[in-house]
Amino acid sequence: MDFLRPASWEEALAAKAEHPTAVPIAGGTDVMVEINFDHRRPEYLLDLNRIELLRDWEVGEENVRLGASVPYTRIMENLRAELPGLALASHTVASPQIRNRGGVGGNLGTASPAGDAHPALLAAGAEVEVESVRGSRFIPIDEFYTGVKRNALEPDELIKTVHIKKADGPQQYSKVGTRNAMVIAVCAFGLALHPETRTVRTGIGSAAPTPIRAKEAEEFLNAALEEGGFWDNGKIITPSVAKQFADLCSAAANPIDDVRGTAKYRRHAVGIMARRQLGWTWEQYRGAGRTLEGAA
Repeated sequence: MDFLRPASWEEALAAKAEHPTAVPIAGGTDVMVEINFDHRRPEYLLDLNRIELLRDWEVGEENVRLGASVPYTRIMENLRAELPGLALASHTVASPQIRNRGGVGGNLGTASPAGDAHPALLAAGAEVEVESVRGSRFIPIDEFYTGVKRNALEPDELIKTVHIKKADGPQQYSKVGTRNAMVIAVCAFGLALHPETRTVRTGIGSAAPTPIRAKEAEEFLNAALEEGGFWDNGKIITPSVAKQFADLCSAAANPIDDVRGTAKYRRHAVGIMARRQLGWTWEQYRGAGRTLEGAA
């Protein structure tokens, strides 16, 4: 196994073009496990730890530009207001040591359905900027996952940046595991309210071959909120609406039975998380509305 260690982004792209099978490594929290258990033996490892731009982030007027190697710890400490769903997801990643090393780019590159960041990225509607010596392109998060541990990257491309719209409403994230830390998700769920567009987005992890959205549930809830005037009147969402939303989220899951949980349990847990998060986020939205009205 050869070890490639470029000193710049341009060198990294050139190395990837010359060795398309090279496996990028930054935090190494997924790759090293596979190598240590002999599940993977790549011909080349492409070390990206000297590439400073991958560890940078920038908060713009509307979006956050998040470098692929920004550690989860930095997201928790610095971007909680702008990216609340992703910050909550970051809290659930493994241990403090791993959160200091791992980043969103690794989750995206591995594309495991159990990756902790995926539900939050789906709910927020992120875009992934990838680049090669041929140029750069943006991949909407909905088009990024193409199969079990497969993504839309071409062999010569590297993940550079994730572009995420700053939260304009409450976001939530939950994860079910067999213990409280250092655990792969049995299933996970993310929810984001987008008051500016009067829409809701979801993300489901570890309950289908790829990370997915519960689109039918979103469409139902968007229609129910609009028809009932909930965005304007701030009323409590009725139990029947919340239950139907949860049932549709559960139905969207396509899980398997494995050592961590049964398919039946995963579907049930997704529905529970969806109902609870809808309640939490809507209470936050209503509270923010009451605060603004009181200040007017």
